[in-house]
Amino acid sequence: MANVKFIVQPGGRIQGRIRVPGDKSISHRSIMLGAIAEGTTTVTGFLEGADALATLQAFRDMGVQIEGPDNGNVTIHGVGLRGLKKPEKPMDMGNSGTSTRLLAGILAGQDFDCELIGDASLSKRPMKRVTDPLAMMGAKIETAEGGTLPMKIFGHGQTLKAIDYVLPMASAQVKSCVLLAGLYAEGRTCAEEPAPTRDHTERMLNGFGYEVVSNQLDESRTKACLQGGGRLTARHIDVPSDISSAAFFMVAAAVSEGSDLVIEHVGMNPTRTGVVEILKLMGADITLENPHEVGGEPVADVHIKYAPLKGIDIPEYLVPLAIDEFPVLFVAAASAEGQTILTGAEELRVKESDRIQVMADALNAVGVDAQPTPDGMIINGGRQSAQRGEIQSHHDHRISMAMTIAGLNAASEIVIDDCANVNTSFPIFLDLINQVGMQVEAVEED
Repeated sequence: MANVKFIVQPGGRIQGRIRVPGDKSISHRSIMLGAIAEGTTTVTGFLEGADALATLQAFRDMGVQIEGPDNGNVTIHGVGLRGLKKPEKPMDMGNSGTSTRLLAGILAGQDFDCELIGDASLSKRPMKRVTDPLAMMGAKIETAEGGTLPMKIFGHGQTLKAIDYVLPMASAQVKSCVLLAGLYAEGRTCAEEPAPTRDHTERMLNGFGYEVVSNQLDESRTKACLQGGGRLTARHIDVPSDISSAAFFMVAAAVSEGSDLVIEHVGMNPTRTGVVEILKLMGADITLENPHEVGGEPVADVHIKYAPLKGIDIPEYLVPLAIDEFPVLFVAAASAEGQTILTGAEELRVKESDRIQVMADALNAVGVDAQPTPDGMIINGGRQSAQRGEIQSHHDHRISMAMTIAGLNAASEIVIDDCANVNTSFPIFLDLINQVGMQVEAVEED
């Protein structure tokens, strides 16, 4: 693949009305649940990025007839819980951790053997967090040494039994994997987590007519349970705009003087709104307009105007609710007056890159005082000072996009290496960021 560099001109003022692409988490799940439902599921607003397309291709490889995507429209002819067929070759998950970990749960319940592979970045990410609970359910799975891809799942001749699993870390992917395996298990499967994480799987299963009972055990712990052996019934899914994608534009408008931006139809699932709450604590001027519900998911238009930000100690209870948005929240902290401290976010070290170290290096390269810690970062905000920052994105789409936003308050041009991966989550990012008032150019090098 050619190396794509982003060349970001400093300054700009963010204005206009935009709609960002569909939510990646919901797009993945719409394909997975639509495929194992009975009947024809239709999807609008599907995110046509590489990650969600990897999920779509995997189900085509297992014999599911899927039409589209065509302008975000997808039609899935469901085969029921037991209708998937053995794929002819290993299924390539590309860069998608969500595809891999959620699919592992579904595949553990099939009566065929299969293999999951991925790109260099995905092949370094930890998979024991899903293979351990699946093994407790009776699944037979082999991974590479160290618990990474490739992953071989031996479904043939295995039966799954329900478990009551207490997650060692807050992870929507692990919770979803256990619940999806629970569809195929004998008995009642439960997943208890130490802090709330996104609940799209539970909401969507209920939407497909498969009951999931969720309980708040105390201030932090939640538990979701379902009974194995039921059925899913096809439905229509309207995918809201992705709050993780909208977050780049929220921060852009929050940090550049004179900005006034509306982002339409953004998913406002309460397990995902940490980015809005953190920005408000920093003093951002954000209002939610036109709130309504789409298919069980709350949505609203997000209206952001520039206001001076101040540094804060980020409350740890908000960390799981904003885990994917921290690269761009670090950029907000860099533009804020005073010190911002993040703790309790060690999960950031095992994302597409080590997002703590990589973002600290990137911010330091543009003259920001950012100190990584084992579980977070300390950022002393203020104007950036470096003349022409050279940034390594480490194949991580969120690093590329976050550091693009850093250009708004940069002292000079920023060059970001290795940005092709932005297509995995946000294919129209450059078009939109230039439309609302920045100057960013993509340059391909062989």
